[in-house]
Amino acid sequence: MAQESYPNAGHNNRTVTDDEHELLAARFSDDGVYGDPTDTRVVTAGTGLSVNIRADVAASVRGHGWYSGNSTFSVPLSANISSQPRTDWIVLRLNRSDWTVRAAVVGGTPGSGAPALTQQTGATGVYEIPLAQARVLGGASSVTVTRAELYVGTRCRPCTSTTRNPNPRLGEECFETDTGAKRIWTGSAWKLVFDDTGDIDISMPNPAWGVGVTPVIERRNGIVCLRLGSFQRRIGSLASTSESRLAAQIPAAFQHRNRDQYALAYIEGVSIGRITIYSKASDKPGQVWLVQHPTIPVNDYVLTMSGPSWVVD
Repeated sequence: MAQESYPNAGHNNRTVTDDEHELLAARFSDDGVYGDPTDTRVVTAGTGLSVNIRADVAASVRGHGWYSGNSTFSVPLSANISSQPRTDWIVLRLNRSDWTVRAAVVGGTPGSGAPALTQQTGATGVYEIPLAQARVLGGASSVTVTRAELYVGTRCRPCTSTTRNPNPRLGEECFETDTGAKRIWTGSAWKLVFDDTGDIDISMPNPAWGVGVTPVIERRNGIVCLRLGSFQRRIGSLASTSESRLAAQIPAAFQHRNRDQYALAYIEGVSIGRITIYSKASDKPGQVWLVQHPTIPVNDYVLTMSGPSWVVD
C-alpha cells in the first residue's frame, strides 16, 4: 500500500473512517477523564451490587469523546458466589464494533486481585481505561469502591519567565526559553522541575581582599551549590574582633528566601574561621562575610570550605 494522508480532497472524498479518526486523534489528547484528582470521584457505590457514575463527566479514549450525561446512572455488577473477595474494574471502553465509548465492568476472579485491562490497537477490538475498582466480598449484597480515574494530562507549554499561563491547570508544565527552566503548576505555585545555570563567577571588587581561587555558584533543579574559593588579605591586618565582607556576592535568584547559610574556612596559620552567607530576607542580602576568625595579617589567605548548598525553589 502506498503512503497516504488525510483528510484531503484526494482521499475518499474527504471522508475519514472511524479507524482513521482514531489513528489521527489518539494523541490529540491523552486517554482519560477531563479534570484532576481534586474533583469529585467519578464512580461511587450504588444500591446493592451496582456502582454509580456521576453526571457531567467528560473523557477521551483513543481520540473518541465520552460524556456521562446530565444525571447519575448506575452500572450493575454480578454477584460473587465464592467465599473469596473479588475485585472488578470499572472502565471506559472503546468498542470498535460500533465505535462507541461506554462505562463498563471488567469482572475479576475471586481471590485473584484486579484483572488486566484490555488495550487493543488497530481497527478492531476494545480499548479500556480505568475509572475505579469495585470490591465485592463473597456473598455480599453491596460493593466497596476505590477511585482510580485515569486523567488527561496537560501539555508542556513553551513560554518565558514572564509569560507563563496566567490560568494554569493542575499538573500543567511549562518551559521557559529565557531561563531554560521547566516548571509544574501545583495548584498554588509554579514549582521548578529542572534548570541548570552552569558555573557563574560571583567574585566582586573589594579592595581589602584579592581573589585567589574564583568563587562560583550553580543552580540545578532548584538547588544552589556554592564554591567560595579563596581570598587573600590585601589592605591592613584584620583584627579578630572585626567582621569583614569577602569579595563575593550571591545573585538574587540564588539567595535563600529567609535563612542565612554558614561555611567554614581554613585560615593561613592553621586556624579556622566561620563565614555567613546572608539570605534574601536579611539586611545584607547575598553578601558573604567572614564573621569569626583570628587576626589575619596582610597577604594571608582564607581558604573556604567547598560545597555549601541550599534550596531556592
